[in-house]
Amino acid sequence: MTHREFLSALPPETRNALTARSKWRGIAHLAGHAGAILAVGTLILLQVPLWWALLPVQGVLLVALFTLQHECTHKTPFASDWLADRVGQVCGFILVNPFIWFRYFHLAHHRYTNLDGKDPELEGTKPETRRAWAWHVSGLPYWASAIRLMAALVTGKFRADYLPARARPHAIREARIMALLYGASALSLLWTSALFWVWLLPVILAQPVLRLYLLAEHGDCPRVADMFANTRTTFTSAIIRFLAWNMPYHVEHHVFPSVPFHNLPVLHDLIRSDLQVTAEGYIAFTRAYLARRS
Repeated sequence: MTHREFLSALPPETRNALTARSKWRGIAHLAGHAGAILAVGTLILLQVPLWWALLPVQGVLLVALFTLQHECTHKTPFASDWLADRVGQVCGFILVNPFIWFRYFHLAHHRYTNLDGKDPELEGTKPETRRAWAWHVSGLPYWASAIRLMAALVTGKFRADYLPARARPHAIREARIMALLYGASALSLLWTSALFWVWLLPVILAQPVLRLYLLAEHGDCPRVADMFANTRTTFTSAIIRFLAWNMPYHVEHHVFPSVPFHNLPVLHDLIRSDLQVTAEGYIAFTRAYLARRS
């Protein structure tokens, strides 16, 4: 069965139940995630014993906001579209990933998942050697790419087929506002190092974790149009599923992107027997990925 055949066989009442957005589930989840960030950040600023060991923890909490930003591009985590857009923009600012640009980039990725020459996620290519993998996972290529993207948007020089002309002025304006806020954040370091310890250093330290996580979504999957084959679901712990807003259920998300994060486990139960590409955790995926490279 292909993902299209699965979707066509779903009864209307099941579709409606799966795609129903909750008024409170997303807000409660956000409160838990943001509360953890604030709590760990406070402990860092108070310099409790072994506070420096909390820096990578804070980093993981922050980079995991990428999965929330990703959900916000689909307008699924909250009942309010306005709230999804505002939360997505805040996450994008924290991670230097402009939200309006990312929405169109990501929707193109969904439209052409893992298809050569069409999926914009493949433009950076996946690492094919262990040396390339180490460079990719370091996060340095990401930061270089993010700086180039911001520069192109701020100067109005960014061009891509997936960003429509009507959205381009909005993406440019958003990037310019972000640049001003980054400037203000940098100036704040003249008076206090707080942002360095609770934001800047943690996201740099944890970027490799996000690179490893994202590589599992489509890495080494067949370059075909069927979502059951071109995407991987990774079985992992409840803590990781919480931080990643259930996105380890990634086949499920690609098969039916309008399903909110809180209903992905339900969708998983419906399609588990049809899954073609899975991994028993991120360590297992990484080991298998590296074993195929010299």
